[in-house]
Amino acid sequence: MIEFEILGKPLGKARPRVTRKGFTYTPQKTVNYESLIRYTFQSELPNHKPYEGYVEAEIKAIFDIPKSYSKKKKLELLDGNCNYDHTPDVDNVAKIVLDSLNGIAYKDDSQVTVLKVIKEYGEQAKIIVKLEEISG
Repeated sequence: MIEFEILGKPLGKARPRVTRKGFTYTPQKTVNYESLIRYTFQSELPNHKPYEGYVEAEIKAIFDIPKSYSKKKKLELLDGNCNYDHTPDVDNVAKIVLDSLNGIAYKDDSQVTVLKVIKEYGEQAKIIVKLEEISG
């Protein structure tokens, strides 16, 4: 099993945009975040050979607690009593992470057959990714 963290506020994959002339493009924020994920993976796991079999993935998106919340509310959130229920959606968080790891963690994200995505509050905003090759 491999595990790594992407520091900073988790983002979801934005849908492609279309210009008035009909050209389709991926928003720059998404492109930059995908690059950050790839760079982080390759920095933390430089000798990793892409998985060739089925893959189980767990993605935990951790979000900062708003500064306006009371100390009581902050403690409640840190105790794990509340999930993060705002944007981005879990499917968009998974999509940006899995797409970014194509070709470096595994040959293609279609190999991911088991996926767990969690959104919660925490001390520091980040995404924790765990990947494990499993038998089919």
